[in-house]
Amino acid sequence: MTTEPRPHPHGPDELCEAGSTLYARALREGRVQHQDADDAPCLIDFGLLHPDIDDMAWLRPTAPAVALPQLLRGIEDHIARHREREEKLTAMFEPLMALDARQTSGTEAPEITVLDGFERINTAITQAMTDARHEVLTVQPGGARSPEILADALPREQEFLSRGCRMRTLYQHTTRHSLPALAHYEQLDGDVEVRTLNEVTERMVVLDHAVAFIPASKDRTVALEIRQPAIVDYLFTTFERLWHLATPMFPQAAQLPAENGVTTRQRAIAELLIEGLTDTEIAARLGMNVRTAREHIAKLAAILGSNSRAQLGYLIGQSGVLDQNH
Repeated sequence: MTTEPRPHPHGPDELCEAGSTLYARALREGRVQHQDADDAPCLIDFGLLHPDIDDMAWLRPTAPAVALPQLLRGIEDHIARHREREEKLTAMFEPLMALDARQTSGTEAPEITVLDGFERINTAITQAMTDARHEVLTVQPGGARSPEILADALPREQEFLSRGCRMRTLYQHTTRHSLPALAHYEQLDGDVEVRTLNEVTERMVVLDHAVAFIPASKDRTVALEIRQPAIVDYLFTTFERLWHLATPMFPQAAQLPAENGVTTRQRAIAELLIEGLTDTEIAARLGMNVRTAREHIAKLAAILGSNSRAQLGYLIGQSGVLDQNH
């Protein structure tokens, strides 16, 4: 039974180790046995070894000075074929492009553009901020941003404010205790306001009531750049309604209200407990870690005198804490 030679998916410009070693030996010794090339069939494929006409059991090397021009010719032929294909494709598409140009001449840029990848998203937002002249509205869910992200955003935001523009940002309540976030806004010089809510929408940026950016994938690696007036107006209105419900954090911080010893955040947790969410789901909704969520649940249980999760749900309903406006 014969053994099939192993595939060698490479070109002559990157010979495998077995091929390089065998070719060098063939040049030194003048020939090698045919069976020695079983592990390096690429040498025969590329014409670096050829059968010895006097004894077919042996292979003789092609002189490098002869092999190189032959290989280069093959590459040149390959390039020529690709150029021929390029010319054919260009000739085929020229009348189609002319037709498309006639139909789209004078039209505006697309109203919704898909941005794939963080680099392209950040570049588009930076360009939109450079073009903006009035205001940027931002929603930042999931708690405070990292110090690295804040440091990267600082020059862009300061340049925006230095042109006389206004910046308003919505976070979740967990950001109120973030020292890096507070320090970030203290460094900015200009018209800046920050407010917080228990829950906010997904990440959103709206500039000059003219262009908006929202995620198009759960991991936020794909985003939509929206210039469709009706959609931008909808997002702008959504932000404004959330803004009026939110609690000021910067430049003047307002205390979160508490009723009967139950804080706003604990009421939010109580609502989610009634919905049947787990500790992990509650933490994700409110932009906090699971340990913090469990600490708030424990405080809520202590306030209401609950000894179990089932009893806590019942006591929340009986206590009236969810009847408060917030």
